[in-house]
Amino acid sequence: MATLREVRSRISGVQKTRKITRAMKMVAASKLRRAQSRIIAARPYALKMKEMLGDLAQMADIQTAELIVPRDVKKLVLIVVTSDRGFCGAFNANLIRAAQAHIAAQPAGVSVRLICIGKKGVDYFGKRGYNLIGRHVGVYGNLAFSWVQALAGEIIAQYLKGEFDRIDIIYNEFKSISSQRILIEQFLPVPPLPATSVVRKKSVNYIYEPDRLGILLSILPRHLNFQIWRILLESSTAEEGARMAAMENATENAGEMIATLQLQYNKARQTAITTELLEVVSGAEALRNAG
Repeated sequence: MATLREVRSRISGVQKTRKITRAMKMVAASKLRRAQSRIIAARPYALKMKEMLGDLAQMADIQTAELIVPRDVKKLVLIVVTSDRGFCGAFNANLIRAAQAHIAAQPAGVSVRLICIGKKGVDYFGKRGYNLIGRHVGVYGNLAFSWVQALAGEIIAQYLKGEFDRIDIIYNEFKSISSQRILIEQFLPVPPLPATSVVRKKSVNYIYEPDRLGILLSILPRHLNFQIWRILLESSTAEEGARMAAMENATENAGEMIATLQLQYNKARQTAITTELLEVVSGAEALRNAG
């Protein structure tokens, strides 16, 4: 059985841990509010951009649009969006597991290469022999749209050169503080949008200048830039939500452990006091008998 000093030391250690997890929860809550406001502002624009592309693609000749026309897939790139830091529960582990399943599900003859955004993905896949062609670490601390434009431009240029046949992206979508959803989306070629996804309140004949295809080709790169931007905002927001929930659970668990240790300490102290009293009574009785 642990001594009183050992139990007191454990209680002190858990109390310090609880202070740290409580502080981390408060920091995550503050970051979550800012990230939430950014993603809420970005989602409507991304949705309208998709609707516009769907509208133009249905009315234009897209056979000359290289970013839309499907290819025979021999070379697949998977963009894996994880976090840079831990202490966010199963946020990264679940996504990495889903990424591995997606890679394993590819048909024979399809080579898979990875672009990892986030230190956790870079560390995991880099140490296990996966073919990483892109490693991006520390982007969330100062996430800027200009960096996203540069990344998207590089990916699009390589795709147009024929270095890749398809590009998928896997990330955590923010649903609520305690809920994230892992999504795998086709990034390139841009998947066709079903007719039901295009919202039209009434039929209007628009006049396009120069033409529908020209506008479509002009909008596509901007659409891809913003989709990566939205995905990184989704992942960042989901990460802070997962970290807040994980630190809240850790704080509660620490409180329960302290209560258990305190009870153990009280029992051990009571046992020690009882033993001392018995020793005193026994000694006094022995002296009386001796006298």
